[in-house]
Amino acid sequence: MAQNVYDDPAFFAEYSKLPRQVHGLDGAPEWPAIRALLPDLAGKDVVDLGCGFGWASRWMRAQGAASVLGLDLSENMIDRARASTTDSAIEYRIADLDTLVLPAGAFDLAYSALTFHYVENFGRLVRMVRAALRPGGNLVFTIEHPIYMAATHPNWIVDSDGRMTWPVNGYFREGERTTTWFVEGVRKYHRTLDTTLNTLLDAGFRLQRVVEFVPMAEQIRQMPQLAEELERPMMLLVSASL
Repeated sequence: MAQNVYDDPAFFAEYSKLPRQVHGLDGAPEWPAIRALLPDLAGKDVVDLGCGFGWASRWMRAQGAASVLGLDLSENMIDRARASTTDSAIEYRIADLDTLVLPAGAFDLAYSALTFHYVENFGRLVRMVRAALRPGGNLVFTIEHPIYMAATHPNWIVDSDGRMTWPVNGYFREGERTTTWFVEGVRKYHRTLDTTLNTLLDAGFRLQRVVEFVPMAEQIRQMPQLAEELERPMMLLVSASL
């Protein structure tokens, strides 16, 4: 079973304070770039893998999706999503993506935001999602960028010339990594960029777009801390289709 750090009280209390949890999609700098990757949602059946508080699930219904199934391992997340949703066409369930089985041909879009890097067997998940999509279906997801995942130090290092660097080591050493994020021992799974993309191709997906997210100048003006994202990619956005 996957690690369920989001139900840790100390972790969840701090996580809930993040701008993207307080302000929803408007608090996620990458959201405009994600939105550009999404297909027309009118009449579509969607599965939201790692739905969190349900922000994207509700947005997709507002864009005309026929139904949305939101799945998350965390009881805290699902409870918050249910409390914030009155739409009967949105269903939330607790589910472990490491063991999840979806009905074949049930969805037009599978969406996931910053969740797949918690999944140990990415290949299994991708093959299962492909089987759950109808012909012409889409998979759109974001993950922590493999370069960011492979960082060997939690902070920038400033060299003698005053240049900031983000140390990376063991990039090709794939597998489990642990880090400290609000609490110690948060477990994630590092995969190289080519492993991530080739896993999709091997499962029968066609790549539509790959984006190494970088914030826009106006976003940096509003949130100066985003300037460090110009030095190394933090997120990878991927759109694929059948």
